[in-house]
Amino acid sequence: MSEQSSAYARAGVDTAAGDLAVELMKSAVSRTHGPEVLGGVGGFAGMFDASALLGYRRPLLASSTDGVGTKVAIAQAIDKHDTIGQDLVAMVVDDIVVVGAKPLFMTDYIACGRVVPQRIADIVRGIAEACEATGTALVGGETAEHPGLLGPDDYDVAGAATGVVEADRMLQPALVEDGDVVLAMAASGLHSNGFSLVRHILAERGIGYGDHAADLGATYGEALLEPTALYTGPLLRVLESPALDGAIHSLSHVTGGGIAANLARVLPLGAWVELDRATWSPLPVFRHLAELGGHTLESLEGAWNLGIGMFAVVEAGRADAVAEALRVEGLETWRAGVISTGARDLAGFEQGAKGVDGGAVRLVGDYRA
Repeated sequence: MSEQSSAYARAGVDTAAGDLAVELMKSAVSRTHGPEVLGGVGGFAGMFDASALLGYRRPLLASSTDGVGTKVAIAQAIDKHDTIGQDLVAMVVDDIVVVGAKPLFMTDYIACGRVVPQRIADIVRGIAEACEATGTALVGGETAEHPGLLGPDDYDVAGAATGVVEADRMLQPALVEDGDVVLAMAASGLHSNGFSLVRHILAERGIGYGDHAADLGATYGEALLEPTALYTGPLLRVLESPALDGAIHSLSHVTGGGIAANLARVLPLGAWVELDRATWSPLPVFRHLAELGGHTLESLEGAWNLGIGMFAVVEAGRADAVAEALRVEGLETWRAGVISTGARDLAGFEQGAKGVDGGAVRLVGDYRA
């Protein structure tokens, strides 16, 4: 060890551990690289050959960045780090597909109190596997050690991705029409939102992540770390189907803000929809946590997805065909409502969200048992 490295190690930064982490993750990252990626792993900058974009008439680049939030605290608590990476990719890449864009490449950032090579490799392996599943090249990343700022076993993850869509094929609220059908796609679980509330509920009840939850058939930690579903691959294949060309008008990724607010963001001003709760039954994990916390499911619709991970607003005449195509791709899909543009009193509706002056959405009826 050099004198400089030794001094850095005494300050709490282990550069050798960082190098080992890179070696452990290198093969998983390389599997996401096609001929468009130049330079391999370890460069100062990730390089992506954009010459494929020359085939576009008017390519629009789509970008997204996100993290996983306090879900990482559960991974840390039970020392299980091989699913957080998929959560990160889903939160970033599934926002890109919402505009109809194909993801091209992604970078990640991991901040930690101490580099534990196998832990970092597990996180990045999960990122790489999800990138591979969604056709996204993982072209670079950074692992930063912050002793004194973060605890030795603390870390956080974030990522950013870029995609491309032909301008005249971009999905957007302006395409939505009166009579369009709202299709809901099933979530795999809590995904990566609302975990501050989850942790609060469990802490109030004195429940540990290693405690077994009979209703869920697993420990709380295992059930809560169910990875976020990946919608990008199936959606892109349906969007590229000649028979369904133009059938999907807009998509909504149900993340922070809950069910109604996220759908309202992808509807035009003046459009409204009532989502029928009777069309689905919230997953057991939501029912269990609601009961533990003394909440009704209805009161949690702004915090959790309650079993819906993505919405598609589609042309009425081809709604059944789109739903069937999504089911063939492995996504459980059902009709949840019909768009209207007729005048009505919108009191009680969620109208727009996150700075978007969008449509109006409210949930009605009772959930299916």
